[in-house]
Amino acid sequence: MENVKDKDLQYIIGNLLRWGVWTSLGIAFIGGLIYLSRHGQEVVYYPKFVETDRDMLTILKEMLQGIGAGRGRDIILLGIMLLFATPISRVLFSLVGFILEKDRLYVCITLIVLMIIFISVRGGLG
Repeated sequence: MENVKDKDLQYIIGNLLRWGVWTSLGIAFIGGLIYLSRHGQEVVYYPKFVETDRDMLTILKEMLQGIGAGRGRDIILLGIMLLFATPISRVLFSLVGFILEKDRLYVCITLIVLMIIFISVRGGLG
């Protein structure tokens, strides 16, 4: 891994971001087509938004079951989750690159960024 140059890492990270966005877009688009083919004629009225507070594992389990059943809404959710995961994977890949380069300052900064992302995903400090 010592032969990996900074330019190579930037190229790989750029492709990671590009393919992550295109993949998530394609999955969400396919899910949208499935959803519209099954529910496109429905007229729905939403007078009030009601938030359901569920933990992440329950959401992931239901999403995977829905994908297995071919539900468009869950396929769209997978695309959205992949879109969120794309920049997080970029940060993780950057962390690996900084570790390989033995750049302690940027390893610390990247770990702080990951900690902030983790706290935000878990619901914040409050």
